[in-house]
Amino acid sequence: MNFKEFADLVVAAAKNAGLTEYELYHSGSESTSVSTFGNEVKSFSSSVTDGICFRAIVNGKMGYAATEELSADSAKRLVEVVMDNAASLESEEKVFLAKPAPAYASVEENPNPVPSPAELTDFALKMQSVVAQTDPMVKMSETQVFTDGMSLDIINSNGVNLHYQNHNDGMFSNVIVAEGEVMSDDFAFEVKPLKDIDLKDVAAKAVDKAKKKLSADVAPTGAYPVVFAPGAVHSLLGTFSSIFSSENTQKGLSRLGGQVGTKIASDKVTLVDDPFCKDVPLQMPFDDEGMPTAKKNVIENGELKTLLYNLKTAAVDGVASTGNAHKGSYASKVGIAPFSMYIAPGILSEDELLAQVGNGVYIESLGGMHAGANPISGDFSLQSSGFMIENGVKTTAVKSFTVAGNFYSLLQNITEVASNLKFPMPMGSTNFGSPSIRVDGLTIAGK
Repeated sequence: MNFKEFADLVVAAAKNAGLTEYELYHSGSESTSVSTFGNEVKSFSSSVTDGICFRAIVNGKMGYAATEELSADSAKRLVEVVMDNAASLESEEKVFLAKPAPAYASVEENPNPVPSPAELTDFALKMQSVVAQTDPMVKMSETQVFTDGMSLDIINSNGVNLHYQNHNDGMFSNVIVAEGEVMSDDFAFEVKPLKDIDLKDVAAKAVDKAKKKLSADVAPTGAYPVVFAPGAVHSLLGTFSSIFSSENTQKGLSRLGGQVGTKIASDKVTLVDDPFCKDVPLQMPFDDEGMPTAKKNVIENGELKTLLYNLKTAAVDGVASTGNAHKGSYASKVGIAPFSMYIAPGILSEDELLAQVGNGVYIESLGGMHAGANPISGDFSLQSSGFMIENGVKTTAVKSFTVAGNFYSLLQNITEVASNLKFPMPMGSTNFGSPSIRVDGLTIAGK
C-alpha cells in the first residue's frame, strides 16, 4: 500500500469518527554510506525509514499518533489513538493547522542520479589512493562516502497537499600524518554530487590541516582579540541558535523575549535564515506544518528583527508564522528550527581582518559543546585549537586551550566580519554558516 492509498483510509476513518480538523505527515529517508580504511572497505550501511504522523484537533486539543505500518487496521488505529491522546490532555494552549498558501516557492532538485553502492565504494577507494599519494607524511586515512535521500508529504483537512523530495551526496576524509614520533590528524569534506568533487583538492586540504597541527603547543593564557574561523562559528550557532526560537522565549529559556526591535548585537552582525540558500545541499519551500518558507533577517545590523515561529507560538505573540515549524522525526511534535542560518559576510578578506587584529588568537575548532555550553544562559567554556596571530598573520599552531565567554555578549562584541562565508558540515536538516569573525573581550586559558 502506498502513502496516497493509506492517506485515503485514514481520512475516511477520521470523517467516520466525526473529526473535521486533521493532518497527515509522511516522512521518508534513505541513506547509504561506505567507509574505507587503507585499501579495504571498513563498513557498509544502508537504512530506510518511512513513517506517518496523524494529528487532529479534538475538542480544542491536538492529539498525535504515529506508525510505520501502512494497512487498513493501522489507519483505523491511528484515529482511535489520536482521539484517546487528545482526551487525556489538560493543556489550554490554542492549536492550529496550516491553510494553503497562495503560492510556494519552487526549488531545484538534485538532477543527478542516486549513486549505487558500487559507485560509492569505487569513489571511496579512489579517494584513499589519492590521499596516500598526496604526501609521504600520510600514515593512515579513512574515507566515508554517502548518499542521503528524503521525501515529505503533508495533507490536511484545510486543503494543504504538499510533496517534496530530494537527495544529496558527499564524502568525508580523515587523515593521520606523522613526523618522527609526533602524529596529528584532521579532515576535509564536501557535500555535492560526487562527479563535482575534486579528490586531489579535498585530500590536499585534509593533509595540509593535519600537518600544520604537528608542531602545535598550548596557547598562553591571556586576554586577546579572537578571530573565530567559519567552522568555529558554525559550532557556536549550532549550539545557541535555540535562543532565537519563540517557543523558548515563551518558556523563559531564552533572554530574547520582548527584545524584538532592540539592539542585541554589534552593527556588524546581520544574521540570516534562508531556506533557499544555494550554498547548502537542500532547499525547502515549506516547513513541517505546511507553511511557506521565506528568507528573513533575524538580526539586521545588530537589531533583533524577528524570532522564529510556528503557528502555535505565532498566535501567542500575535504575529504571523515565519515558516520555521520543525519535527525532529515523523513521530515528533512540532517544534521550531532554522533552515540555513548564517552571519552575512562583510567586505574584508580574512587576511585583511587578521592584519587589523595584529596580535591575537585564531580559533579554528571548538570542542565539548554539550558539556561546556549552556544554551539557556549563553555561557560557554570550550576546548579550542587554532593558531596564534602575530603581526597580522597566522603563525604557531596552538591546541588544548579554553576560550570562555557568553554568547549574548559575544554578539555584542563582534567588531569585524570577513567576506569568506562558508557552510561547514550540515547538522541534520539545519545548516549553519559564517565568515570569520573578530570578537574582543574573551579570555583564553592555556599555559
